[in-house]
Order: sequence, then structure tokens, then C-alpha cells
Amino acid sequence: MNPQTSDFLGRTLVSGTLAGLATAATAALAGQRETHSYAAPLNATSHIAWGNVAAIQDRPSVKYTLTGFLLNHAATTFWAAIYEKLVAPRAGAPETSMLKPLLGAAAVTAGAYVTDYYLVPQRFTPGYEMRLSNRSLAAIYGMLALGLVARTLMQRQRGQGFRRTGAAVRLPDRAPA
Repeated sequence: MNPQTSDFLGRTLVSGTLAGLATAATAALAGQRETHSYAAPLNATSHIAWGNVAAIQDRPSVKYTLTGFLLNHAATTFWAAIYEKLVAPRAGAPETSMLKPLLGAAAVTAGAYVTDYYLVPQRFTPGYEMRLSNRSLAAIYGMLALGLVARTLMQRQRGQGFRRTGAAVRLPDRAPA
């Protein structure tokens, strides 16, 4: 595997994992607030594999909750690949404004929403809509956008891969004692 492909896959897995954890946590918290079940929204996501019976499951289980979590993670990793390919700054790229990555993450997230609710058959929707309010769906998609851009923000914070007037910007690994 060439280094560019390896770098792309690594960035995608990090961004996808951050987005997956952010969206799953947001869905679980919204589920607890709206249905009194942390597992219900993730269970509903597993309707892709198990049919609509998954959407009425409230208890955590390997069959429904783990399947829903893994399907969510796969979806966020897919969207992360699009973000990383089209938007995210590459290591060693000249320093730019964070506006492009933030707007890019918002655009990819808007594409995810349109795809999820207008382009795919109902069987392949995220399933959250079966258990959560529109307000919670908005929060989940907001966290998808933040999760997608989180790796870029962390990279920038560490000063890795961004340049200023040709010199790499490096922050100390830890504060002086």
C-alpha cells in the first residue's frame, strides 16, 4: 500500500471513529431523555439488519445495540472518507483558515442528511427518526459535522502538518514545569 493511501485510510478511520462516537453518544443521550433508554436509538439503527422490530427495542443487546452501533460507525466512516478526500487539509499543507474544513464538514453532513432521508429506501435510513425528535436528529447531524472536523482541529492544535511561511508550527508536547 502506498503511503498516500495509508495516510488517507488512517485519517479516515480517525475521523470516522470520532464522528461515530460523537453521534452514538448524542443519540444515546437523546434516547435517554426522550424514551428513557440509552439503547433505543442505536437499536433502531439496526433496523437495517433486523427490520422494524429493532425500532421498538429499548434494552441494550448484542443483537440490536451492537449492530446499530457498528452500522452507525460504518456510515460515519463512509462520510469521513468523503470529508478526508475532498475537504480535509493534508499533512504538510500550507496553513489555511479553519473555515474551509468547518464548512466542508457541514457540506458533507448536509449530503449525509439528504442521502439518509431523501435518496435511500426507508430500510436504509439511520433509524434514529423512529425513536427521536427532529431536534435530536439535528443534534446528531451537528455532532457528525463536529466529529468529521475533530481530527483536523486536533491536528491543528498540535501544530502537525500545518505550515506558516514555510516553517512547520510545533507546540511543545507538554507545558514546562
